[in-house]
Amino acid sequence: MKSHRMISLTSSMNEENDSEPPERYSPAGEVSLKKIEVRSSASGIPVNPKAQEFMRSYFKDVGTLEWNDWKWQLRNSFSSLRQLGEFLRLSEAEMFSLIGKQKPPLRITPYYASLIDRNNPAQAIRRTMVPVHNEMITSPEEKVDPLGEEHQSPTPQIVHRYPDRVLFLATGVCAAYCRYCTRSHLVSKKEKSHCRISEWDAAIDYIRQHHEVRDVLISGGDPLTMSDNRIEYLLSRLRKIQHVEIIRIGTKVPVVLPQRITQSLIDILKKYHPLFMSIHFTHPDEITPETAYACKKLADAGIPLGSQTVLLKGINDNVETFTKLTHELLKIRVRPYYMYQCDLIPGSSHFRTPVSKGLEIIKGMRGFTSGYAIPHFVIDAPGGGGKIPLLPEYVAGKDEYGYILVNYEGKTYRYPDPSE
Repeated sequence: MKSHRMISLTSSMNEENDSEPPERYSPAGEVSLKKIEVRSSASGIPVNPKAQEFMRSYFKDVGTLEWNDWKWQLRNSFSSLRQLGEFLRLSEAEMFSLIGKQKPPLRITPYYASLIDRNNPAQAIRRTMVPVHNEMITSPEEKVDPLGEEHQSPTPQIVHRYPDRVLFLATGVCAAYCRYCTRSHLVSKKEKSHCRISEWDAAIDYIRQHHEVRDVLISGGDPLTMSDNRIEYLLSRLRKIQHVEIIRIGTKVPVVLPQRITQSLIDILKKYHPLFMSIHFTHPDEITPETAYACKKLADAGIPLGSQTVLLKGINDNVETFTKLTHELLKIRVRPYYMYQCDLIPGSSHFRTPVSKGLEIIKGMRGFTSGYAIPHFVIDAPGGGGKIPLLPEYVAGKDEYGYILVNYEGKTYRYPDPSE
């Protein structure tokens, strides 16, 4: 196997690593791990059997300490189909994605790549990360900025859609790039990568001047790809604003780069309570010992964890898969919060399900599992209308005697609520 080219990150990402040489890997043949248990490195982070096999096959000179170094993972991320083709048997649809217009960027950490089935292009994780030719097909309703965020941005880095909260786009960098990303027009663009501190300060000043803002969601890109110093800079200044009651972080890092959840990061985060975290999960196969370990550290630090999952055709669009995902999330102390209808980004039609599919899943879960396991099904309205919740038809009607209700078994009940 050819040497793995170091990914080029923005200079502001981790300034202390700019002078480090590229890491390399080489093959070591197939290894059977049937008898190998999940093990922990000296850092305490577990290494699951798939990751162990991947390390031995493609990073034979790398030990667990390096593997569990999140900066090493970022530097050695796969960033081209050529690199992926060194360990994946690329399908015709994946190969054809090389032809045509520019597409959202490609990045997969070695850890997350270890979870990909090298022989099955229909595997859920693989489909969310590896581009296919369908991304070249654009439907008339699809927009570069489907949520109209640019029109609701009163100052750079800030989206102010709702009365009492703002979205703070701290970075354009992610640890892994999802093929259905809502902000594919923003992520990994050189001019929209990690912002200058002066740009942050202007955005923070906007929040300081708007006393109605009580809730700040830090997103991007993925804010947890930033250095500890940058994360603390942002959190500390937001926390000094008296009318900011809660701070939230939106991230997929615990899923694609769980090694990032270090003790030093935890020590920073827990200083700025109340702090919440929304984690982007897609499929039950993402919940590994590593991800469970990362979520445990976050939960033990007093950070309430919620999940947000995009409904994707052929990936998680059935009751069985979605229920399994939410059950596994609750076991690692993550509350299923949102199930999103896939946004109308260019080239996403092969991912989108009918809205009726989301309603079908919610109906199939309601009453058959605990309420904690059932997320809100929402459509983020095109053009900037915000999140609109959808529910199956549980109210069959209302008359002079009250409401006619239908339960999860399809049985009808009356709740007395006479008209005034």
